[in-house]
Amino acid sequence: MSRAEVVDVHDGHDVHDGHDVRAGGEGREVRRIWTFGLFRSELGITFRRWRTLALLGVLAAVPILVGIAVKVETSDGSSVGGGGDGGGPAFIAQITNNGLFLVFTALAATLPFFLPMAVGVVAGDSIAGESSAGTLRYLLVAPAGRTRLLLTKYATTMTFCLVATLVVAVSALAVGALLFPVGEVTTISGTRISFGEGLLRALLIALVVAASLVGMAALGLFVSTLTSSGIAAMATTVGLLITIQILDQIPQLHAIQPYFFSHYWLSFADLLRDPVYWDELVKNLGLQGLYAAVFGSAAWARFGTKDITA
Repeated sequence: MSRAEVVDVHDGHDVHDGHDVRAGGEGREVRRIWTFGLFRSELGITFRRWRTLALLGVLAAVPILVGIAVKVETSDGSSVGGGGDGGGPAFIAQITNNGLFLVFTALAATLPFFLPMAVGVVAGDSIAGESSAGTLRYLLVAPAGRTRLLLTKYATTMTFCLVATLVVAVSALAVGALLFPVGEVTTISGTRISFGEGLLRALLIALVVAASLVGMAALGLFVSTLTSSGIAAMATTVGLLITIQILDQIPQLHAIQPYFFSHYWLSFADLLRDPVYWDELVKNLGLQGLYAAVFGSAAWARFGTKDITA
C-alpha cells in the first residue's frame, strides 16, 4: 500500500488538522482502518528498501562467517580458543559439540554493535527521513494525527528489531545444523537439557535480545524528531550508541554504567543457566522500558510541537 493509498482511505470526507471531523463509531472505524493501513504501508516501505535489505543481509552473514571460521579452525581436530564461563568465548568453544550454540554466539557477537546499529539507522530515519523527503506533511493530512503516526513509526521500528534478531538466530541455526552436530544442550550450569528445550530457550533468548533494543529504538525515534535530515539523525543515533558503548567500558564510571541502555544486554546468557538467573534479565527489561517511556515521551512532546512547514 502506497502513501497515496493510505490517505485515500478517508477520501471524500472532511479532515481538519489531522483529525476526521465525523463523530461516533464510523469515524473511529475509519481511524482504525487508516492506522492499520499506515502500519502495513510502513512495514512494506521499510522492508523493501535496499538499505534495510543490506542491513539484514549483513546480519545474516555474521553467523555464516563465524560458523565457517570455527569449522576451518577445528578441521584438524583442535579446539576453538577461549574459555570462561557464560561469555561469548564459552559459547564459541561449544559450537563444535552442538551447532545450536552458534545461535547464542551470533547473538552475542551482533548485539553490542551490529544489531543496535541497524536499529539506529531505521529509527533515526523514521521521522527525519519523511521530513527530508517532503512526505511528512502529506502523511499528516490523513486522520490519524501526529500521535498515531509517531506510534506507527515506533511500532515499525520495534518490528524491525524483532525481524533483525530472528534473521541472525535463524541464519545461525541453519548454519550450525549444517556444519556441526546438534543434540542435547549442556547449560552454563553444567546440566543437560533436551534439544527441543534448547530450541525454546534459543527462541526466548532471541525475544529478549529484540526487547533489549526497545530503548535504543526510542532514543533513535527521539533524535529523528530533532532534525529534518535523515542522514544526520541516523549518524547521531549510531554515534550515541558508540559513545555509550565506550563509556560502559571505563571502570571509573562504574557508578552510572548500570543506567546505560546497553549495560545489561548480554544478560541473555543467564537464560542458559539451570535454574535461570532472572535478576539481570529483569533489570535489563526494566531499563529498556524506562528508556522507551522517557525518550518516547520526549519524542511525542517534540513531534507534537514540530513545525512541519519548515
